[in-house]
Amino acid sequence: MKISVLDRILLLVTGLLAAYQIAFGIDGSLSLPVVAYIISFGVLLVAGLLLIIMGFDVLETPAVVIISTVIPLSLSTGLVWEYLPSLRAIYLAYALIGLVAIIVTRSFPVSGKLPTIVLSIIHGVAGMTIFLLPIIFSILGETEPRFAFIGIGGALIGIGGLLLAFLKSGKPILSQKFILTVLPGLLLLMTLCFVIGFHFV
Repeated sequence: MKISVLDRILLLVTGLLAAYQIAFGIDGSLSLPVVAYIISFGVLLVAGLLLIIMGFDVLETPAVVIISTVIPLSLSTGLVWEYLPSLRAIYLAYALIGLVAIIVTRSFPVSGKLPTIVLSIIHGVAGMTIFLLPIIFSILGETEPRFAFIGIGGALIGIGGLLLAFLKSGKPILSQKFILTVLPGLLLLMTLCFVIGFHFV
């Protein structure tokens, strides 16, 4: 499917929002959460630029599933490290093991449903973490109410990541045309939610 001018504009705005978040929306210290957030938005920025330059054909590359996993894993690790200190070591180990598991199951021939199961678990836990943590903390009054926008972005990134992953695996949940039609707008809305949520913490 050919990428349209509107799609490129939406992706460009997404990239600009990600760049803004890296430059102005993240604390300048080099703590693990900051590094994790920079990785997330940096990968999002690069992914958007690649889509603008190469079109949707870039989604056919083997690395797309891995890249679509780095964003939620990094973001969720940063959130857990910052807001759930008792779970820091456990979640960091989970994120690293999960990333390695996805790299292995996507880089080498693995028969059966194991790659899909691994992907679903890793994406599911990371996505639910990004979705629930900000919303719960907002409800409890631990953060500004607008921090909940990160949770909304988490729901969107979970949906987008799974759609892309299953599309790449050859078992799309929805048609390829529909996924590629909504993808640029989904990425923009997701990034906007993240920027709003982080900016007003």
